[in-house]
Amino acid sequence: MDRITRNRNADYRDFPDKIDWSTWDPNMHATLLFILKGKEVLLIHKKTGLGAGKINAPGGKIEKGESPEQAAVREVREEIKVEVDSPKEMGILRFQFVNDECLALHCTVFCASDFQGNPSETVEAEPFWCDFDKIPYERMWADDAFWLPGMLSGKKFDGEFVFDGELMLWRSLRWR
Repeated sequence: MDRITRNRNADYRDFPDKIDWSTWDPNMHATLLFILKGKEVLLIHKKTGLGAGKINAPGGKIEKGESPEQAAVREVREEIKVEVDSPKEMGILRFQFVNDECLALHCTVFCASDFQGNPSETVEAEPFWCDFDKIPYERMWADDAFWLPGMLSGKKFDGEFVFDGELMLWRSLRWR
């Protein structure tokens, strides 16, 4: 695949057809971990980093030497002061951002229902429990509305998404 370059005059809407996702090379690896309790999911008001101001799940960059699972558990501990046991991998998301940063993000998504501790606010996140049927998708990344409902019903998935800033330009989603 040809790298997407920082050409501000380009029509970014043409890029998705030119991305060969089988050879796509991410420049960042990250995780998300959704903690479940009955028909509730633990979400956060994200305060810092990519997606600051949005609703999301705890997560973040995978550090050198960490597995995606180890990173997900560490990020939950750091962001909301909760210890998670046995997270289950649910999906893989690939994001290509075509704005100035040209971020190519590979994200492993987990869920877990075994956890200890009370979710606590930190400088990074303000946690809150949310009923599955009241998830504020309008305050989340646009892709979440396509895969999160299925994941919450137990489906595994793979998806590719192209964004220009916060605007989703293109998507592809498959259930496993």
